[in-house]
Formats: sequence, C-alpha cells, structure tokens
Amino acid sequence: MKNILLLLPILFSVFQSVPAPDAVPASPVLQTGTEPAAGSVVCVPGIYATPPDDCLPLGPSAHIARQIEAGIPYPQTALPAFTPPASLNQVPYQYFKVNDSGISLFNSLDAAISNQGPARSLAPGILYVSYTGRADTDQGIFYQLRSGLWIRADGARLGLSAFQGLQFSSQPEYSFGWVLGEIRSRTAPGFSAPETGRTWYRYNVVQVYAIQEAEGNTWLLIGPDEWLDYRHVARVDPKNSPPESIPSSRWIEVNLDEQTLAVYQDNRLVFATVVASGVEPFWTRPGIFQIYKKKDTETMSGATAADRSDYYYLEDVPWTMYYDEARAFHGAYWHNSFGYPRSHGCVNLSLGDSHWLFDWAAVGDYVYVYDPSGRTPTDPSLFGSGAP
Repeated sequence: MKNILLLLPILFSVFQSVPAPDAVPASPVLQTGTEPAAGSVVCVPGIYATPPDDCLPLGPSAHIARQIEAGIPYPQTALPAFTPPASLNQVPYQYFKVNDSGISLFNSLDAAISNQGPARSLAPGILYVSYTGRADTDQGIFYQLRSGLWIRADGARLGLSAFQGLQFSSQPEYSFGWVLGEIRSRTAPGFSAPETGRTWYRYNVVQVYAIQEAEGNTWLLIGPDEWLDYRHVARVDPKNSPPESIPSSRWIEVNLDEQTLAVYQDNRLVFATVVASGVEPFWTRPGIFQIYKKKDTETMSGATAADRSDYYYLEDVPWTMYYDEARAFHGAYWHNSFGYPRSHGCVNLSLGDSHWLFDWAAVGDYVYVYDPSGRTPTDPSLFGSGAP
C-alpha cells in the first residue's frame, strides 16, 4: 500500500507534462446562433388543402392526407349511438324447449306425475312453452305453464340472448354495421392482402368509410388501412328521406340483403339493429305496408307441409306487431341467429329490440321491406300469409 502511495505523485507529474492538444475551433452554430441550411422542416400533423411553402407535408401529415383520400375523416369521430336500456330484455316469462317428439299436458301435478288423463297434447315439432312454476319430485321435474297445465321436464330451459341494437343521438355521417362472426381484417381489399393482426367478433360494431371491389368480392373500409369482407358485416346505410311511396317522415325499413332494420323519425335515423327474416321458400315479402295490430304477447302455431312435419308451437312470443297478413315483427327467444335469414316470413328481433320497437311504433306506421340485391322474388303467388 505504501508503494502505491509513492507512485501517485510520479503519475501526477507525468500527466502534467503531457502537452495539451490543439484547441478545437468553436462551432459556427455557437458563434452565430443560426443552424446551417439542411432542407425544409416537416409540417405539423394536419390537413393541407394546398402544399405549404414553409414546410413539407410528410410523415403524419402525408398519412392523414392518404386516409382522407381513401374516405376516412380526420379526426375520426365515434358513431353517435348508444345501447338502449338493458331492462328492455326482461320479459315476465321463463321458457322451456320441449323435446321434438311431443308431450302431454295435464290439469294437475298429480296427474302429470302419474301420467294419467292428459288434458291435451302437443304434436311432434318445434315446441316452446312458457312456465311460471316448477316442482321437483321423486318422479322427476315438472313445470306449470302459464295456462295452469303441467308438463314433465322433457327438454331444456332456455337462456335468452341479451343482444341489443343501437339508438342514435344524431344522424350518422357514415354507414355502419355489425360483424356477424369472428373474422380477421386485412390491410387492403382482397384475400391476398396481409392480415392486420386484428380480430373482430360477432356483434362488434364498425363504421364503413368506403366500399371497393377486389378479387371478385366486395370489401369494406372500416379504419385506416383496415378492410373486412362485406359478407361478414350486416350494414346500414342511413337515409335522409323516406321512399317515394311513403307519405311520412316516420317509417321502419327492413333490408333483406343486409338483414338489418332501421327506424326513422323526422327523417332521421333513431334506431337500428340486425334481424332474421324469412328463409327460402318462406321469404319475407318486399313492399310497403302498415302496422295494423300490436300484441304484448302471442302464441303462434301451425305447419306449412302437407304432412305437418314442420309443425311449430311457440308460447308467449313477445312484442308482436303485424304488418303484412300473418307476417310480423316480434321477439324471438328461441334462437340467436340475427343477421341471417331464419324465419317463416316474420321479421325476428332480439327480445330487447322487439320491446324497443313495440314501444316506439304505433298502428298505422309505415314499413318498407326491400332487397337491394334483387334475390328475393316479388311474384305474389310465391308468398303465403307468413309465419314466425
């Protein structure tokens, strides 16, 4: 340790003897206070209708310009919409799907347990009942229907869809729609374009800024460099006036191609959702109609096949509004296939949506049903009276 201490003065004297390097001239920037010319600066991000002469509209500004040219506004605004109250989904019933083989109904629980003397029976088919009570016995589970009759629990209780459409606080500037199933978006229109890495799911809502044909398909621009196959979106194109034959600023519009329903009041969109209309050959008839009857609840039954093999029985169908013979708007508690044709001619809605429409609509309101694709026939001879 002492030897090290003795070396320190020697090293210090050596460093002192090393000559200093030549002085480096001061920077011209420090001398003059100005920066040497090195090209134009990039503009602040924004929209430039004409090229500026004091900056370059590159970087973020160029990106914004490209998006505006593609149809996307700057800044992007949210859809002026909100979900109606969840309480609209509530109905005063519980539903049970009976086995397709049919079932007997009894006047009392004892009769149902002993399986003796049925009051009536339901033929094999698509069978749904509503019940108010349940009894768990040594002989099994039994349900008491709203009618007071009892049935054995041969089937399954139903869980109800909570899906609801959208109400609008102002007229949307762009088209919009609901994604119908899980799908990945692409960076450009076309199946060969790379995926964005983003996945959309059923009932997600998107705005549509542009429509383009590519690779034999139609594509929807839903965001900057983000496209979806149109077949996976149920789209609404907001209107500002009614069809020519409707003498009112208040009407309900059903698009059979998109499977959407839009409600207009004072020529402004106030509500929209996805529906399930008639499947071939039980199409929902295109045309202009008027609501002629409203019922809080309805029991629907019948068959179209000569052998009644397609018999159906549906108790307490909620929020029913007839507008074209037996064709009606109503809640459909037995499926969640909204966005796809499913019915025998009626326009099926979720429980919450049918409740909203029932509260809004009045007898006499106009209904406009159309198919812009032209695939739905219009020959009157092809349409019966309609069914759920």
